[in-house]
Amino acid sequence: MATEEDVRALCLALPGVTERPSWNQPAWFAKTLFARIWEPGVVTLKTEEREALAATDPETFYWEIPHHVGSPQLVLVRLGRISRDELAEMVEESYRIAGGPGKD
Repeated sequence: MATEEDVRALCLALPGVTERPSWNQPAWFAKTLFARIWEPGVVTLKTEEREALAATDPETFYWEIPHHVGSPQLVLVRLGRISRDELAEMVEESYRIAGGPGKD
């Protein structure tokens, strides 16, 4: 089970990442925002697999709120339902999409 502290540690371990508030919640930025605590136990990340994730496990991955519906790469993730390793993969993908080093 992943935690908000796992999100923070994973994000800050990536090159060039800064942490600052966004909408009064902890958020992490590469060139742009790539992770933010949405509410306790839920993180917003960017992914290229939003539809597949939600189809496979809608209790863990979702976006049915107005802020996320219009943004096809944003997904909400319930931290208590994924492993730290799975979270690490998702954080790295979100970082890459947001312009972290290694983006083509």
